[in-house]
Amino acid sequence: GARGAAWWPTEVGRLLCRHAERLELLELELAGRLRGAGGDPARPTLRIAVNADSLGTWFMRALATFAAAGAALVDVVLEDQDHSAEALRRGEVLAAVTSRASPVQGCRSLPLGKLRYLATASPAFVARHFPSGIGAASLAQAPSLRFNRKDALQDRWIRRVAGRAVDTPHHWRPSTAAVGEAARLGSGWGMNPEPLVRPLIAAGELVELVPGRPLDTPLHWQHPRLSTDTLDRLTQAVAAAAKTLR
Repeated sequence: GARGAAWWPTEVGRLLCRHAERLELLELELAGRLRGAGGDPARPTLRIAVNADSLGTWFMRALATFAAAGAALVDVVLEDQDHSAEALRRGEVLAAVTSRASPVQGCRSLPLGKLRYLATASPAFVARHFPSGIGAASLAQAPSLRFNRKDALQDRWIRRVAGRAVDTPHHWRPSTAAVGEAARLGSGWGMNPEPLVRPLIAAGELVELVPGRPLDTPLHWQHPRLSTDTLDRLTQAVAAAAKTLR
């Protein structure tokens, strides 16, 4: 090929890479058993994809439970829930939290529940930008807060509330905490996970733009059909932590 050209694996190549990673995990588990209780087996690293809002709310409990067993390490890749299934399909991760219900080839899909988002802003921001209420015209002028270029939560909520798509001005705040803090400080309005903003709403520091109009995002845990003891333990930890979801 040309000097400096990028090389991308074919579909078959991606499947082979993913299969090789699972076989390596099986081999490490077997080696640990053969060494016995007195051995010092190498710990595998599981590369998984998780959306930032899950990581910032409920998923850390799953990681802590899994880490307590000490059997493996975890490499967490941040990926939007609407795109993480593609990372799984490409073989870039072994498992993923995703909004996709249908299983990626070679995977099982476990429903986790729904992560609820609330459209929130500071009282001063609402008074300044929405004096006559929430509608397509006012939303087109009021700055919104977005996590990254893949973040479509605001667009989905706007279509539900305004009945059509609206092109909004927006600020970029690339972390879950930063989006919530920017809303609290009056920089814009954003879609924030309910567990994080409910205390701020109770304290009067944030208000819902349209009370009673949340946006629920279903989440699923997709993991390989060719399972291992280590992956099974991680799946159990994820399922237990997800019980806090709706």
